Amino acid sequence: MKKAVISGDIVAYTSLSTEEKASLEKALLNFFQELQVDYNAYARLVKGDYLECVVSPEDAMRVALLIKTFIKSLAVELDETRDKRIKYFSVYGIRLAIGVGNLDRFDPAKGIIDGEAIYYSGRLLNEQHTHNKQKIHIKQSLFFMSGDEDMNANFDALFSLTDTLLNKASAKQSKVIFYKLQHKTEGEIAEILSVSRSVVNRQSRSVGWYALKKAVNYYEKIMKGDE
Repeated sequence: MKKAVISGDIVAYTSLSTEEKASLEKALLNFFQELQVDYNAYARLVKGDYLECVVSPEDAMRVALLIKTFIKSLAVELDETRDKRIKYFSVYGIRLAIGVGNLDRFDPAKGIIDGEAIYYSGRLLNEQHTHNKQKIHIKQSLFFMSGDEDMNANFDALFSLTDTLLNKASAKQSKVIFYKLQHKTEGEIAEILSVSRSVVNRQSRSVGWYALKKAVNYYEKIMKGDE
């Protein structure tokens, strides 16, 4: 059974307050339910700062970006008295790795995810491990791996450029991109956020929405052809 597993490691999680951690966990668990309905995805928090999500290979990039923009949209108050690493949470939100391959065993009811796809995604994140380090150095926070080396090379630049755009987005801009990834119109987004359509348009253009849209559409086209 060919699947995509998205493994995620929340950046600077230990810098969040107890209340912020609880709020983030609650928000993510509710969001996972939405992913199950919209993408037939199985998502879980393995521990407070680590998540895993099983989804179709075709939907993997869009779902990964939804997770990233969802977390980045959760604004955290920044001030000089806080742990200085908290800024990395605001910038990166979460480090995500997509692994595409066979799952020999997948049983959501028993919490079993076993096979190539999760090995690929887990390996990528382990290579970027920053837990308990005083200084965090993040060059990239979005990765892809499969058993197809040509596909890996094909997506390397795509994921790197997509990551660069999203890491520059503010919490408000991330929220707009989050809804755009859900195919909502600017009018619908404006109504949800109680802002004008011009604000939505300006924020999406500032992030580079049209480039992001092309990147996701290209990924989905390639993955459909690979099925």
